[in-house]
Amino acid sequence: MFLNAGTDEIRKKNIIGIFDLDTSTVSKKTRDFLARAEKEGRVTLLTCDLPRSFIVTLENGEQRVYLCSYSTATLLERANSVY
Repeated sequence: MFLNAGTDEIRKKNIIGIFDLDTSTVSKKTRDFLARAEKEGRVTLLTCDLPRSFIVTLENGEQRVYLCSYSTATLLERANSVY
């Protein structure tokens, strides 16, 4: 099964977590994590708009971060629905 996250679909089984950018980036550890992922080329931007959330996945032993314009509530609703 896949999660439609805008311009891309992500395998649900690979998702580690879905996080709100406004609340989670208050923590310095989260900001450092995102900065390191971007520096290492593991961030994919799924929107041309301002990102509202990010999805962390584990694919083939590598963490990836997807920045998305959808809210965490919308992504959770999509993840729980069966298409």
